[in-house]
Amino acid sequence: MSDRTVYQFTVQRVDGEEVSLGEFRNKVLLIVNTASECAFTSQLRDLENLRKEFEGNDFEILAFPCNDFGKQEPLQGQALTKFCKINFHTNFKVFDKVHVRGKGIHPLFKFLSEKKYNGKLTSHPRWNFHKYLINKNGEVVDYFYSFTKPDCVKVKTRIQQLIEPAPFFV
Repeated sequence: MSDRTVYQFTVQRVDGEEVSLGEFRNKVLLIVNTASECAFTSQLRDLENLRKEFEGNDFEILAFPCNDFGKQEPLQGQALTKFCKINFHTNFKVFDKVHVRGKGIHPLFKFLSEKKYNGKLTSHPRWNFHKYLINKNGEVVDYFYSFTKPDCVKVKTRIQQLIEPAPFFV
C-alpha cells in the first residue's frame, strides 16, 4: 500500500470505534470538514443530495466535524450524527470531531492538506466545509473551497470523471 493514499489512516466514529479508511478502497471519496453552527451548514443538505445522486456508483461522503473555525461545532459524539440526520436527513458517514489545522491537526487532514505528504496538492482548510476529492486508488486529486456548493456542476463533473474515467484509445 502506498503511503500516498488515505488508506493508511484510521479515523474514529462518533461511538468511539476506530475505522480504517482502507474500508473505502475502490471508492471515490469526498472528505469534508463540517460544523453545525456555520453559515455553510446548509451544505449538509447539498452533500446528501450529492450522495443520493451518486448512490450505487462507488461514491462515499465522509464528514469530519471540526471546531477550528469560530468555535462553530459545539456538539460531541452521537449528537453530531443526530444533528445531521434530524435537520438535513443525511445518510453519509459522520465521524468524530477532529482538528483540521494547527498543532492538534488530525494526521488525515495533515496528509490531505500538504503536497509533501499526498504527492499532489497543498490546500489547507480556510473554513468549515472545505472538500477534498479522493480517487478510487485513495489518492487526493482535487479540492473545493467552502463557498463551492457540493452539488454544483463543477464538483459533480469531477466526481463523474473519477467514477467513469474516459476510455483510453491507442
